[in-house]
Amino acid sequence: MQKPSTGVTNQLAGYIKKNLKKGYTLDSLRFSLINQGYSKISIENAIEIVNKEIAEEIPPLKEKPEITYKVIADTHEDLEHVKVSLESKKSFFKRLFG
Repeated sequence: MQKPSTGVTNQLAGYIKKNLKKGYTLDSLRFSLINQGYSKISIENAIEIVNKEIAEEIPPLKEKPEITYKVIADTHEDLEHVKVSLESKKSFFKRLFG
């Protein structure tokens, strides 16, 4: 047997999902629904449903993102200082045990 609040929760989930696509924030929707008299538990359950549905729609990443660093220095001396400090940094265990 289905809980009576499940129908309301599914309706709230549809409402939240539709309005998220329109550009409303989750916090603004949560606040609006609380002001309309819906229980916090029903709203949070609906948000959980929406999050699961959205997560299923997003395709998984096929490759890992590559993180690159770019050092911007005012002078050549600043750049040399950065290079030396990066090269001389040791890991915690190397500093601890030598």
